[in-house]
Amino acid sequence: MRNIITGAILALSMTVSTAALAAEKVNIGAPAWTGAQAIAHLIQEIVVSKIGGEANLVPGDNAAIFAAMDTGKGDIDVHPDVWLPNQKSFTDKYVDGAGTVALSENPYEGKQSFCVTKQFAEANNVTSIFDLARPEIAKLMDSDGNGKGEIWVGAPGWASANVNQVKVRDYGLLPFMEPVRADQSVMTATVGDSIKKGIGYAFYCYSPHAIWFQHDVVRLEEPPFDPAKYKALQPSEDPNWYENSKVMTEDALKKVQIAYSKSLAERSPAITDLLKNIKLTGEDVSSFAFQIESGKSAEQVAKEWVKANSARVDSWLGL
Repeated sequence: MRNIITGAILALSMTVSTAALAAEKVNIGAPAWTGAQAIAHLIQEIVVSKIGGEANLVPGDNAAIFAAMDTGKGDIDVHPDVWLPNQKSFTDKYVDGAGTVALSENPYEGKQSFCVTKQFAEANNVTSIFDLARPEIAKLMDSDGNGKGEIWVGAPGWASANVNQVKVRDYGLLPFMEPVRADQSVMTATVGDSIKKGIGYAFYCYSPHAIWFQHDVVRLEEPPFDPAKYKALQPSEDPNWYENSKVMTEDALKKVQIAYSKSLAERSPAITDLLKNIKLTGEDVSSFAFQIESGKSAEQVAKEWVKANSARVDSWLGL
């Protein structure tokens, strides 16, 4: 009888444990840029392979992901790559204001600039953002024959693209350069094409990013960061954000963190603890991005990295 009771208790314990694991579920926002895709897949892989839970990726831009996290209903629980202060309007509203969203505890560092290829910079003595206002340089960057060069400021929906559009205006480049928004993949392909053809192309660049492994590019000098000359508003803060912004310096160094709905702590405590403790470096994320841009799927990159860094992942899980 004692053996029967003991067996029943063990079976019940295993059933409860399995049920607890099965209850761990998360929907991860997946913005379009490569670093965010990489981290989203990394979180998914850890939840599935290490926690034994369920994790789904949900495409969306910053506004949609933050709004979904705010509701706390689980439609989207996580933003994998929040750049601050770029997305400060969202953290002001949902982290500091509504208090419905939390940030992870271990940010990695990001730097934002404008770049050209090293080949073009050396051939034409282009070292500063203001060199793009030289008519002969703008002409070398005019791919569509409209009399202006093109400068990629970011993808649709990116807060940084709004800041960069203001910069192009306030640096006095608008008479010479046309701000262009397109998917990140368009930028990457165009950089490679410009090198092959020996033509000019200016673009928003940031680290971590695969571009530093893929091509020989250089940052353009900008005036040093000065908070007194950096007023960057977002549409969520002011419908007249473009008119009321004024940006005349480079960006400050960024802190990049994971954001998650506070409601997740009740629904999936193990996943919430993971999100709090994940600690990546800029080198990690650049490596992820380079592998993805080189042809590997984000899913494959995540699986291989988790397998190769099991002890590090276990530390995030408190094991």
